[in-house]
Amino acid sequence: MPIPITVPRLGWNMEHGTLVEWLKADGDTVKPGDMLYRLEGEKSVEEIESFDSGVLSIPPDAPKPGDSVAVGAVLGVLLQPGEGKTARVTEPAASPSVRRLARERGIELTEVNGSGPGGRVTADDLVEPTISPRARRRATDQNVDWKQLRGSGASGRIRERDIPIVQTPSAGPLTATRKAIAARMLASRQATAPVTLTSIVDASNLVNLRQQFKAVEGLVPSFTDFLIKLCGVALLKHPMLAARWTDADIQPAQRIDIGFAVDSDAGLLVPVLRNVPSLGVRDLAEQSLELIERARSGRMSTRDMEGGCFTITNLGGFGIDAFTPIINYPECAILGVGRIERRPAMDGDRVVGREQVTLSLTFDHRIVDGAPAARFLQTLATLVANPGPGMI
Repeated sequence: MPIPITVPRLGWNMEHGTLVEWLKADGDTVKPGDMLYRLEGEKSVEEIESFDSGVLSIPPDAPKPGDSVAVGAVLGVLLQPGEGKTARVTEPAASPSVRRLARERGIELTEVNGSGPGGRVTADDLVEPTISPRARRRATDQNVDWKQLRGSGASGRIRERDIPIVQTPSAGPLTATRKAIAARMLASRQATAPVTLTSIVDASNLVNLRQQFKAVEGLVPSFTDFLIKLCGVALLKHPMLAARWTDADIQPAQRIDIGFAVDSDAGLLVPVLRNVPSLGVRDLAEQSLELIERARSGRMSTRDMEGGCFTITNLGGFGIDAFTPIINYPECAILGVGRIERRPAMDGDRVVGREQVTLSLTFDHRIVDGAPAARFLQTLATLVANPGPGMI
């Protein structure tokens, strides 16, 4: 049977992504381990690997590069020997009778893990399991969704032994990376005089600009990429926000190198993009993507994280609106970015829907006073609200 190619979940809160490009063409032979396509999540673009073999079939009604795709959506299929190009892309491979049964019971086939060959959904997969009272109590205690389990009892009845025991993970010993992060955070809190300014900014034009990038071929910059570029422009106008405190004096930055926070298995890492004002946003996006991949694969060097004069940290992908970021000492300031959300706003006497983002600027009051920091945030807010193509 044809094996469906579906959209994986790249992050715990991801519901949709963007199909960037196919790395294999329709009709190509695919082996396990081959990279099939590139998918953009909230913060990065990932290459999606095939775990099966077959001949790639991309039907005419499949999503196109640049389209938004839901997690679990079927983009194409891997045909097995002797199979023709007849597979649908709207739901997994399943017989007509199983599809009819799913419709009668109101079950979305894309949410069913098929137990048949090649992930084929069978009628047994659509039967809601029964569960013993003791098993139900254990499932409740362990916070386990028992409806997703297969029972070992008669007719698939779930028994107590079928409920997995969830162990609380041990934090384990402190790693060198964790110790370094802790030391830098503590040094920042002890050595700086942090103050945080927060501003809600209209990001409607920024969202529209990113949609324009999606409409043309090439890598689509993330919102973090755009904000790094805009901060680079704003720092040229307000250089004191890029200065550093030393025992002797306050040192201005020789170049606008901006770091951005990356969540990795090793912990929080901050790679640095060099000479940001000189970079086009696509070049910046390519460099940031490469740095993200190196950070998450454990290939980040010390030099990659040195020399920054300003840092950006984005928690919008986790549904966070606003937070107080900690200065990446000895830098002067750090920008915290919340989620972009459509909210009601006043346009004269009318209430309209606008895309808005909350920006939180934490700065070292030893280096910069409140008014200059506020002016920097005003400049950045203006750039976010009006990110002209010429400036980008």
